Amino acid sequence: MKKYILVLKYLKGNGLQISLYFIFTILSIAFSLISFGMIMPFLDSIFYPDKRVWTLVPFHWNQESAQQILEYYSTQIIVKHGPLATLSVICIAIVLAILLKNLFAYISVRVIVPLKTEVYRKFRYDMFEKILSLPIGYFTDQRKGEIMSKFSNDVGEIEGSIMSSIEGIVTQPLTIIVFLVGLIFLSPLLSLCMLFFIPLTAVIIGSVSRKLKNQGNVALQIFGDNMSILDEILGGMRIIKAFNAEKLVASKFHNTNNDLKKIKVQISNRTTLASPLTELLGVSVICIILWFGGRLVLNGSSTSLTATGLITYILFFTQIINPAKSLSSLFYNMRKGGSALERVQAILDTTNTIVEKPNAVVLQEFTQQIEFKNVSFQYLDTPVLKNINLVIEKGKTVAFVGSSGAGKSTLVDLIPRFHDTTTGTILFDNKDIRDYTLSSIRQQIGFVTQDPILFNDTIRNNIRLAKESATDEEIEQATKIANAYNFINQKPEKLETKIGDRGNKLSGGERQRVTIARAVVKNPPILILDEATSSLDTESERLVQGAINNVMKNRTCIVIAHRLSTVKNADEIIVLRKGEIVERGTHENLMALKGIYNKLVEMQEVK
Repeated sequence: MKKYILVLKYLKGNGLQISLYFIFTILSIAFSLISFGMIMPFLDSIFYPDKRVWTLVPFHWNQESAQQILEYYSTQIIVKHGPLATLSVICIAIVLAILLKNLFAYISVRVIVPLKTEVYRKFRYDMFEKILSLPIGYFTDQRKGEIMSKFSNDVGEIEGSIMSSIEGIVTQPLTIIVFLVGLIFLSPLLSLCMLFFIPLTAVIIGSVSRKLKNQGNVALQIFGDNMSILDEILGGMRIIKAFNAEKLVASKFHNTNNDLKKIKVQISNRTTLASPLTELLGVSVICIILWFGGRLVLNGSSTSLTATGLITYILFFTQIINPAKSLSSLFYNMRKGGSALERVQAILDTTNTIVEKPNAVVLQEFTQQIEFKNVSFQYLDTPVLKNINLVIEKGKTVAFVGSSGAGKSTLVDLIPRFHDTTTGTILFDNKDIRDYTLSSIRQQIGFVTQDPILFNDTIRNNIRLAKESATDEEIEQATKIANAYNFINQKPEKLETKIGDRGNKLSGGERQRVTIARAVVKNPPILILDEATSSLDTESERLVQGAINNVMKNRTCIVIAHRLSTVKNADEIIVLRKGEIVERGTHENLMALKGIYNKLVEMQEVK
């Protein structure tokens, strides 16, 4: 039950709504009890004149006393207005009681529904905020489809199973308790017999539902796998078609889809068993009550229980069956939703390894240098960087080269704190990077990545992502610098052109130039270029590289590149091998060394 505490946390601060819900629910149940409780004493007085009570007795907390008092007042009404008129009044009173019961039930729902939807909104909000706050390394281990499944299907399962059960969790137990009190009031002896069978039925229902949680976990896991496969297929459609792999990926998808169908059928079969099983057990208990209570009445073993009292008792008990059925269904749903809640809570409870110090200060301006001091980094148990010592002075261009897996991208990712160092320190202007706020560090940095990452929006909004307040003039100037101005203005809608999912309506070179314009419009003091010109043709590369070189004068440029045209103009080239700096210097110096850099150039790994 500990996992459900998370739901209760989201209910904090809503004491008024919860109190009103309880009040209206209790009123609804009370009028339901009154409507049925009025039947027995008045019917006795109307249809059995010899049972009319002419003397008002003192009230005592027992069924016989309450019945005699009600029969006394019913006798007085019959004397004044006649049996038929009294029957009419009773019918009207019962209808009015039922009207009030349903009115209060409706009001209670109106009170609780906004609260349930607000909790659901908070779940989605916190999930989204948590996902945004997690470090880049978290997403290396997670499949995107699995995260999407948790965000959509699991949170939806919480809404459908747990949040939708909140109303019933309150209403049904209260209804059962109130009518149980009424049953005990009518006949303590008969109620004692009944209370023996109710726990027995609960044990039977619990044994049937025990497997639901495990089945729910399996279903959600399979759904996550299914979503991951679909995401990979949509992202790799060009390759799938190029290699005629449609049947292979279809088989993989259909296998998980069939597994999902099987487990959902099993869950549905077990869930739908709740209601008929509860009804069967309820009717069985009614028959036991009828048999046992009938014996008490026929043998005269009970002085307080009459034939009409037994009918009223059974009528009260029937009002417990539907809430019990609903409660058992809710129990099933809670079990099923508990699996989704655990998966969502696993994300919400994920420790964020990239955190700000409580007293972190804002980096107002980058003025001097970035320094790596004895920096090492390992991912899980795998060393990636080893004892890096490096100074990048403001206004200099530093290029990182090396074979794939040398640690270039990881080293650069440490600068904006996408990862934190395992050992050692990174200093901004001679101050530990962890002493600054994350947002102020990243505000100083512009990025152009190897894979142009764009969003399904207009060209204008993709460029403005780096600087929301960018004016039209600034955007236009950035597109000119990035050599994107001409192709944008050749499109009918120009900057308002929708570029499709991941920018797939643009060519590779066009996408990359838009990302460069996005970095330029931010006008940051530090620019990180990770294979920034890899998607450009020779002419575009020359123009963009020249423009970037002009823009980055007196600024700091950190470049990861295989293109010789990008590397040779750098103030310093850092050669990485297996996470270590093995050579450093200018292009001319490194070529003269005839070392690793020279080999990379000769093998055209730097070309």
